[in-house]
Amino acid sequence: MALKRLMRCCCCIKHADDDDMVKFGGGNVHVVTSQENWDQKIEEANKDGKIVVANFSASWCGPSRVISPVYAEMSQTYPQLMFLTIDADDLVELSKTWSIRATPTFFFLKNGQQVDKLVGANKAKLRKKVAAVTGAELTDDACHRRTM
Repeated sequence: MALKRLMRCCCCIKHADDDDMVKFGGGNVHVVTSQENWDQKIEEANKDGKIVVANFSASWCGPSRVISPVYAEMSQTYPQLMFLTIDADDLVELSKTWSIRATPTFFFLKNGQQVDKLVGANKAKLRKKVAAVTGAELTDDACHRRTM
């Protein structure tokens, strides 16, 4: 696809073959399938006073595939947020609007405006940013259970 050549994955690992493509739904994640669908979800979130976490991913991108179950889990942990996933290859124009250069890229939106951003599949940073926008305190133990 055209965008695949313009965009890079957030790391250097081998990308998945087309046969290994994944679906990015699950949990309370809404998969955005069109510009109109995006506009509807943003309007719905604004009306409900929800912050949006928008995940621009690509099914061929290894890190996007790895972070997907974590993202789905967070969508169930934080129902006060709206979690969206956008396949950057399927919605090229929307991805260009948000200047997507690498996948995954996460945007945090309040009233349709960006309040934070994360590029890459860093689970700990994503958890901290999600907790921060909800006002929740997140300790290291809550992020990663450590054994001594």
